[in-house]
Amino acid sequence: MNNYISKKIYRFFESRNILKIKFLIHKLFKEKDIGSINLDFTDKPSRIKIIKEIIQIKNYKSYLEIGCFSNELFDQINCERKVGVDPVSGGTIRATSDDFFKKNIEKFDCVFIDGLHRYYQVKKDILNSINSLNEGGIILLHDCLPNNVYEQAVPRCQYKWNGDVWKAIVELRTYKNLDIYTCYADHGIGVVFVRPNRNQLNLNKDNFLKLSFKDYYENYKEYMNLISYSKLLELVKAI
Repeated sequence: MNNYISKKIYRFFESRNILKIKFLIHKLFKEKDIGSINLDFTDKPSRIKIIKEIIQIKNYKSYLEIGCFSNELFDQINCERKVGVDPVSGGTIRATSDDFFKKNIEKFDCVFIDGLHRYYQVKKDILNSINSLNEGGIILLHDCLPNNVYEQAVPRCQYKWNGDVWKAIVELRTYKNLDIYTCYADHGIGVVFVRPNRNQLNLNKDNFLKLSFKDYYENYKEYMNLISYSKLLELVKAI
């Protein structure tokens, strides 16, 4: 076995052991497991299908993806102009999203955000994407619907992980100038239209980071403005 492969195997098992420790810490000292919402995505469309169909319906010409990793999605997208940003692998530009947006002067029809799944970063990525969006464009993001407390725990404590993306959605749904939904598909697809909010969330919070999983568990349909895939396509066609 060569040295490169042995290092990869070591890192794999090391990361699994670290996650086990973090899981135990979370279970003992942080938010308690209050059960699962039991959202089932098995028969729901994938983000690949969703984004490809939206691009086709709107005849979008430019696409930006934040967080590409192995290019599972990026390679499937057909657009005249396609840009992928990731600090480690995949895409076309090797940079953090913050560094990319600092220099970017280009605008896009469709933006998909799947980078660091932390509230503060997702919020920044959405707001920066708004400034890089063409009129009539759309912003989409992944992993908005965790099923249980561990899937949204920060720091990450298990392999299957949404992060606290949902908190950024909840906060921005209180804005008057953003119309935001969450499609019940592929672990939750956030949908952002830059236009007056049609269903503004009335939630007064000084710090949305302090929202608990219990808050989400009890109010996720209202907080996330949950819609079906067919409703999403209806909204897209009406842009």
